[in-house]
Amino acid sequence: MNAKQTVRITSISAILLGVAIILHFASFHDARQITLIAATLIAGTPIAIKAWKAIRMKAFSIELLVTIAVIGALFIGEYVESAAVTFLFVFGALLEIRTMEKTRSSLQALIDLAPLEASILRDGKIMTIAVDEVVVGDRVIVRSGEQVPVDGPIVTGNASINEAAITGESVPAAKSLDDQVFSGTLVDNGYIEIMAERVGDDTAFARIIELVEEAQEAKSKTQKFLERFANIYTPSIVVLSMIVYLFTRNIEMTLTFLVIACPGALVISAPVSIVAGIGNGARHGVLIKGGDVMEQLAKIDTVVFDKTGTLTKGRPEVTDIHSWGIEKEELLRLTAEVELLSEHHLGQTIVREAKKRLIDLTHQARDANVMKGNGMLAKVDGKQLVAGNRKLMASQGIPISSDVEAYASKREKAGNTAVFVSIHGNIAGIISIADQIRPEAQAALVKLRRSGIKQMIMLTGDNVHTARLVGEQLGLDSVHAELLPEDKVAAVQKLKKQGHRVAMAGDGINDAPAIATADIGLAMGKGGTDISMETADIVLMADRLDQFAHAYALSKATVHNMKQNTFFAVGTVFLLLAGVLLGKVFLASGMLIHEVSVLLVILNAIRLIRYTSDKPANRTISEVKVNESTAPQ
Repeated sequence: MNAKQTVRITSISAILLGVAIILHFASFHDARQITLIAATLIAGTPIAIKAWKAIRMKAFSIELLVTIAVIGALFIGEYVESAAVTFLFVFGALLEIRTMEKTRSSLQALIDLAPLEASILRDGKIMTIAVDEVVVGDRVIVRSGEQVPVDGPIVTGNASINEAAITGESVPAAKSLDDQVFSGTLVDNGYIEIMAERVGDDTAFARIIELVEEAQEAKSKTQKFLERFANIYTPSIVVLSMIVYLFTRNIEMTLTFLVIACPGALVISAPVSIVAGIGNGARHGVLIKGGDVMEQLAKIDTVVFDKTGTLTKGRPEVTDIHSWGIEKEELLRLTAEVELLSEHHLGQTIVREAKKRLIDLTHQARDANVMKGNGMLAKVDGKQLVAGNRKLMASQGIPISSDVEAYASKREKAGNTAVFVSIHGNIAGIISIADQIRPEAQAALVKLRRSGIKQMIMLTGDNVHTARLVGEQLGLDSVHAELLPEDKVAAVQKLKKQGHRVAMAGDGINDAPAIATADIGLAMGKGGTDISMETADIVLMADRLDQFAHAYALSKATVHNMKQNTFFAVGTVFLLLAGVLLGKVFLASGMLIHEVSVLLVILNAIRLIRYTSDKPANRTISEVKVNESTAPQ
């Protein structure tokens, strides 16, 4: 039954029960009996249909127990009980439907925010079309108060944009030329024109909705266990009720035993908590991909972080350019031409610096070769360029003189990443790049420790000095620097072999293998690459580490809520069955208590929708000795 049918049947059944009460006091006994039978049939028919469908699927459902009990009650003339039981059952089903709708409210709120129309500029004319008709390459116009209908960079104008639908952050973000904007966000103030890069189902907003829908349908291990348990439990109760009848010869007690034993609250105890928890995460900008992920996250004791773009902002800046035998501007131009072909944060930083200095980039790089985790090789203007770290220089047989090494070490000890640039096999310069630690990082790590994380580790491809500096500031337990993607995978595998439950947080292509290897993978959604987002179990849409801290605390709260519900559901059934066997609980009153237990389980789960982990940190991260090793021990 859908919600409308359930409302209609429940309403008719309730009216007939009311009429039956009036007829009882008016002493119209026969009319009362007929009314009660009608109420039983109206409410009981959909229950019986569902039970029959389950039998055809070789499943023993709760509806089967109720149907057997109702038929028995009709057979012995207990019409009040039969009508009351069927009404309470459909009323309970209605409450469950309504509550599940409420727990999914975060998803519905997202869907309601989906833009329907877009203003575009085609052939010199501004026209308004359905958002599904926008194509890649269209120039989309968005004014104050309007929603952004596509993903893409701003090509004209600037605006203050509320990105809460994507990131969970309600504070508007200032956006200007070349900044990326996302479908579903709202222009608070300003005027922008966007070049459509992703449209329709390919936008970040559409992917969020899809991910949350899939997550709320995905079942946890506890939920799967409870469903298997119900399939064994239900036929067992039928057999036990027969044994009760053989010993007592009391058909009413037997029918009551049958109905009271329905594991309704038990079956919904896990899914309603999971759906509410995932909904809460979505509202806070955290996409948790299913109940199983929620349960796994709650067991994590070790978190491994990438540095650039995860612990740091991922928006580094060029702090210095030092060259040997070439002009600095020319060195920057040649390197930027190569890095145009790179998706790495450091490469994009060099490109941004060149554009900032109004250097004309002509996309002339040829024969490019990306050395993951190390740098780039390419030809520009007939020159063979190599740009990257020491390992890349060594692998290409490019010597580093003592003067160059001394300069690079000096920059690294000051917290910079040194990008070596060689031309025709000789070091031509070093571009220094520095990144800032995320402002929320320290508080988020404090919260993670307080919530139960025992160990926090950094794995980075960056140099030892820069990595150590970040590790000391954040109080990480150990730092491993100058790692390749396969080194990160090996480090995660070693931690797992040692018995740790590991979460890996990263945002780049080079992090995807380690993210996939960890028990739980986390990706930065706003600035992360598609591959890391697809690989990850959890996506932080605002690129904020406090979202991770919230997700971890939420997972523990959700699992605790599931255990509360399960304990309460089992305890209620046990007490009711004891009451039935002792002659203290009867059919209608027992069913009422049973439905109340279902409602209480649901109400307990609803608390997760409003759950917040925002508690003031009662201590700071203590200074921890940082392991300066350059590879996992």
